[in-house]
Amino acid sequence: MSGQFETTFEVDRPVAAVFDYLADGRNDPQFSPRVQRIERVPDAPTTVGTVFRSTVKDAGMKTAREFRITELQAPSRIRWAEVSRNSVTADEGGYDLEPLDDGRTRVHLYNVLEGHGVGKLLVGLAVAAARKDAPAFGERIRTAAEAAIAPR
Repeated sequence: MSGQFETTFEVDRPVAAVFDYLADGRNDPQFSPRVQRIERVPDAPTTVGTVFRSTVKDAGMKTAREFRITELQAPSRIRWAEVSRNSVTADEGGYDLEPLDDGRTRVHLYNVLEGHGVGKLLVGLAVAAARKDAPAFGERIRTAAEAAIAPR
């Protein structure tokens, strides 16, 4: 079983700067409290094939995660796939970025969650929780990006 959550939000920064911020997964702890540690492999600018290895805490349990960048089209599209195998994984996800006339950026985020083993029983709960949190998650990303990127 799988399910998708998504959200759309606007960031008061130019699309190229927002793209650069989101393409560097090492920024994830700034807006995702579940990410406790993250590294980029190789430690070089993000390209297709770059892997982000992290330790996350979900429902009181720490797990190791690995996401591989599968598509990178500056400044409008970022795609990833989780290559680690946990009970619930984000097998596919991404950001679509659109420049707005006023120098702001519209961001659409989605993740497809998949259950494996016992995770097949849990994925419905994970998707429901992610959907419920999606607007707040978008707001956390917006706030973090605007704090990290200098105003125009």
